[in-house]
Amino acid sequence: MAERAAAPWRDRLGRALRTTGRRLRARTRVLARAWRRSLRVRVSVTTVAVGLIALVTLGAALSGQVRDSLYDRRVTEVLTDAAVRAEVAQNAFDSSNVSRLQDVQQLLYDVGGSLVTTSGAEGVLLLRSPGQEGQYPEVSPDDLRRLIEDDLREQVREQDMQMWQPVGIPAAGGVEPGIAVGTAVTLPLAGEYELYFVYSLGEQQATLALLQRVLTAGAVALVALLLVMTWYLTKQVLTPVQQAANTARRLADGLLDERMTVRGVDELAVLARSFNEMAESLQEQIERLGHLSQMQQQFVSDVSHELRTPLTTIRMASEVLNAARADFGPTAARSAELLATQLDRFESLLADLLEISRFDAGAATLDVEQADIRDVVGRVVELTAPLAEQRGSQITPRVPREPVLVDMDGRRVERVLRNLLVNAVEHGEGEPIEVLVGADDRAVSVVVRDHGIGMTATEAEHVFDRFWRADPARARTLGGTGLGLAISLEDARLHGGTLEAWGSPGEGASFRLTLPRRAGIVVTSHPLALRPPRLEPDPTEHVDPAGPHALPDDFMAEVPE
Repeated sequence: MAERAAAPWRDRLGRALRTTGRRLRARTRVLARAWRRSLRVRVSVTTVAVGLIALVTLGAALSGQVRDSLYDRRVTEVLTDAAVRAEVAQNAFDSSNVSRLQDVQQLLYDVGGSLVTTSGAEGVLLLRSPGQEGQYPEVSPDDLRRLIEDDLREQVREQDMQMWQPVGIPAAGGVEPGIAVGTAVTLPLAGEYELYFVYSLGEQQATLALLQRVLTAGAVALVALLLVMTWYLTKQVLTPVQQAANTARRLADGLLDERMTVRGVDELAVLARSFNEMAESLQEQIERLGHLSQMQQQFVSDVSHELRTPLTTIRMASEVLNAARADFGPTAARSAELLATQLDRFESLLADLLEISRFDAGAATLDVEQADIRDVVGRVVELTAPLAEQRGSQITPRVPREPVLVDMDGRRVERVLRNLLVNAVEHGEGEPIEVLVGADDRAVSVVVRDHGIGMTATEAEHVFDRFWRADPARARTLGGTGLGLAISLEDARLHGGTLEAWGSPGEGASFRLTLPRRAGIVVTSHPLALRPPRLEPDPTEHVDPAGPHALPDDFMAEVPE
């Protein structure tokens, strides 16, 4: 029953503790965020912390010196006064003429009262030495008798000199510091006695407390002043810096007319003017480059369109010559064949230039429909297989057994995969080529892997640049235009996907196309790894845990030819 009654209390206590913990964690996160994001907060807190440490150290040192000085001076005064009063008491004892116990008792009270009046001590004690208990009286108020420790009494008896120790004297507000000073005296008839004076250090304690309060109030005022000054100074310094950061951010967003406000002639004003001059120069350069880029794009587009008509005429003449090459001599027949071949290449280059110009002008659009990407892979493999056989390579597709439906422009995706496969055949050195397909709920990846000459990391960064070659001296053997991978990258971006490359000299190269399965989905992970499974994975590459690095055999099936 008791346990059941206590259970609700434990539950409420647990909930209260959890709520308090959550609030503390939330406040800690807020403070940590402010510390990380605000230079003003860091500078202010650091300055105040350093100032506070310095003030505390200085205050502690000053308070300690004052305390030691007051204590040492008071101890000297007390010991001197106690020595004088002890000598006066001994003289009074020596000059007395007592012969009875009652006279000894009266003498003790008279001398003790006189000492209390003249010494300024809190109290005076005259205690019997051991062996005299019960024979002679003593002067020992109860509230002070407890302050005299046995160690002090033993030292007084054995050393036969003035001894002292700090004590705590009971007071109205608690306990105040004091000093007990003892010395041995000789009473007529009674023999050895112990004379103790108890002096208070309350006045010195009050002086020290007042000093500490003044130091504390001064430290608080100085810390507050330091905080205000630091906050003001950091605001004066950091406000232009923040304005520069905001202006730079707006400039980066394309608002090239943004400028900083210039105030005064100091260093910050020089910074603002220099920043504005830099922004002005950047705006001029960007506008000039933008104009040149537009002119270049317009030139490429115009030239490409203008070449269409003469190219058509040349194409017709070439076809006539090529059809009649049997009637020509060997040289003329070969020239007719070369003319037809180079016209095909020129026409392909012209088509790529027109496509690039559409991407540059933002006129490229998608004809999206839902389709099975396995069919696209199958068509591309079938079209590229004869070319691969001529080069001694074998293309091995491995795709999921279930349909992989994707919202895509089939023509553009097929063009991307065809460019990747032709590129793999071009640089595959007759080695096998794999085409892997993997999918999850959000994206689908197609990896084209060859085992040819490979490429370095630097080359992989530039492989999608227009007309770029890893080795300029290396001739294209398949008649490429140098724009295929650049167009493929634009096609992938147009779908909201990614196209990446990896390579290693002597290990081959790998290209990964990742597309969202539904239009509008942002690709944040990849069902397939870009790097081959047999190599160490790149720790900076994020791969969806649901997507396999190496696809199992029971997940894959070759596309039928």
